[in-house]
Amino acid sequence: MRPSLVTDGIHAWVGRDAARGVGAPISLFPLTDDEMLMRDYGYQLIEPTYDRQRWYSVLGEWGMTHYFKPEWYHCDITAYAARLMNAYVRSETSRYSRLDEDVRNDVVRIEHFVPVARRVLDIDGKRDKSLGFVPVLSGQEVANAKARIGENYLVVAWVQQALLDRAASYRFALERLIIVAPSPFAVEIERSLNLLQTQITAGVLVPPANLGIAGAAPVPAPARRAVVSK
Repeated sequence: MRPSLVTDGIHAWVGRDAARGVGAPISLFPLTDDEMLMRDYGYQLIEPTYDRQRWYSVLGEWGMTHYFKPEWYHCDITAYAARLMNAYVRSETSRYSRLDEDVRNDVVRIEHFVPVARRVLDIDGKRDKSLGFVPVLSGQEVANAKARIGENYLVVAWVQQALLDRAASYRFALERLIIVAPSPFAVEIERSLNLLQTQITAGVLVPPANLGIAGAAPVPAPARRAVVSK
């Protein structure tokens, strides 16, 4: 990758698109280091596993596309299994190994994402409270601060939903494998899936946001009320 094509903010647009997807305002404030890092880690968990390691995936992973594909907003839990089962392999063990590797990689990604997301949400709570105590703030400053709080919330909520979808996709793929090509390796993958589910449950930081998912809670009130001046 040519240095001229890479910037520190390669995934700065993740929060913008998370907000834009639900009609929430977009903040004009610069991102903090933790906010940037959270978007970098979050992108890896939102991008479908089957889109990684493709010739075009580097464009998104390095932030050159600056957008989410429409199909990423609504998960098809059969898509991962379809690609796994349709790929040519010399042995069914290869499919089991690929599935186990993808599951365990997500466990590691969660371990990276959650501490950073927790710090961002914690500082946002302090920021929201500070708005009532700082004596001189313009309406634009207040609006941008609340919009950024909303963006950060939505990024975390989106990652949480994406992880639930990924776990369901992996489970669906394992069930197909067991039927098509039974193997003792399925037991090991079952353990990996249980570990992933445990990590997902332990990493829940916010209630579900309204990302087009039935029954989800709305975007936090401060983010919805904010009007950002341009």
